[in-house]
Amino acid sequence: MAAVAERAAHPSRPQSAPPPRPRRAPARRRAARPRVANGVVWIVVVAVLLAGVVAMNVAVLQLNLRLDDLGRTRAKLRADNAQLSSRLSSAAAAAQIESLARSLGLVPASSAETTYLYLEH
Repeated sequence: MAAVAERAAHPSRPQSAPPPRPRRAPARRRAARPRVANGVVWIVVVAVLLAGVVAMNVAVLQLNLRLDDLGRTRAKLRADNAQLSSRLSSAAAAAQIESLARSLGLVPASSAETTYLYLEH
């Protein structure tokens, strides 16, 4: 009681803080396991997504290589077609046919020897 009377007698003196309460022992970390499990789940999800991205990039790369190969084949075929068309047009030229016919011993028919045959329907 003397301490209470002494405090009342000296109101200007600051009062000391009450002593701290004893702390409880920390609870066992049962909540930590779901956090770890959630972390593992997220790592697995991110790994699967990254594997999917890599697989998609590989597929796109394979398709681009195939498209490049097909483009080269297409260009070669177009060049071959142009060459064959050129050979066909030169082989079908009237002067070429006439020279080949002369080399075989054929001669052009004269207009006096040419006759026309009229067919009736």
